[in-house]
Amino acid sequence: MFQVKIPATSANLGPGFDCMGMALQLYNRITVETKRPFRISLAGSYLDGIPADESNLVWRTMCHFWDLIHYPTPTVDLTFENFIPPARGLGSSSAAIVGGLVAANIIAGSPYTKLELLQVADALEGHPDNVTPALYGGVTLSVPTENGVLPRVLAQSPNLKGVVIIPDTHLNTKRARGILAPQVQRKDAVFNISHVSLLTEAFIREEYALLKEGMRDTLHQSQRAALIPGLLETLEAALQAGAYGAALSGSGPTLLALIPSNSKTDVSQTMISTLATHGINAQAMILEIDSAGASSSPIR
Repeated sequence: MFQVKIPATSANLGPGFDCMGMALQLYNRITVETKRPFRISLAGSYLDGIPADESNLVWRTMCHFWDLIHYPTPTVDLTFENFIPPARGLGSSSAAIVGGLVAANIIAGSPYTKLELLQVADALEGHPDNVTPALYGGVTLSVPTENGVLPRVLAQSPNLKGVVIIPDTHLNTKRARGILAPQVQRKDAVFNISHVSLLTEAFIREEYALLKEGMRDTLHQSQRAALIPGLLETLEAALQAGAYGAALSGSGPTLLALIPSNSKTDVSQTMISTLATHGINAQAMILEIDSAGASSSPIR
């Protein structure tokens, strides 16, 4: 009997579209009992819409992995504790995929390394910006190569906290990606390339004042603002309230602001109040950066 713990993640961090992400100390947990009749039980804060049968994403991911390595599908008793809000831009699907792969790998005797699991997770999710920090923790850069995703941890334990503002509305990732233009102008590409470089320097050198400019974007946030009223105004309000930087979390609707770990500024209330002027109710979480990524531990 063992448990797998998977962190929430915030992808893009502004200009790092589909390649940058951050792990946060908000977790889903999977408890696994082997050699038991098949059963899925659900617990935690988010249960609606999560199936407790063979269609569950965690279970489907586990079966996919066993098929991949030609391992006979075992019978297991699974309990999923869900504390990452679904369809909010905090990596709930990546947590399910990463958690399923880690659990299935352990049951099979751990034939895959973390790097090999990342390649499978990327293929299933379709982009690595969430699955990489979910596996490795910290702030990550995912580099596509001919041999698969090359993960780089830019900062394992940055001296930051994340102000996570979660609107009461869902936003389907497919819809949020569909609103983006299929082509970008050269000036926008250059803008984002330069700002990702600045963002990388900010984390590596721990020069967090660079985040204000480094987290600006031209490729996706202004387009997605059509789906999230008050988005750009709220991000700017966070900066005015003292945040180092602010961005849409993944495809949204959650917003992320980064503040000093010892900050006393009320960035969260400013952001919530700004969204409220646009008719959007939201809740706030102040989360530390997760440095470990997905982990497992025995239960006795």
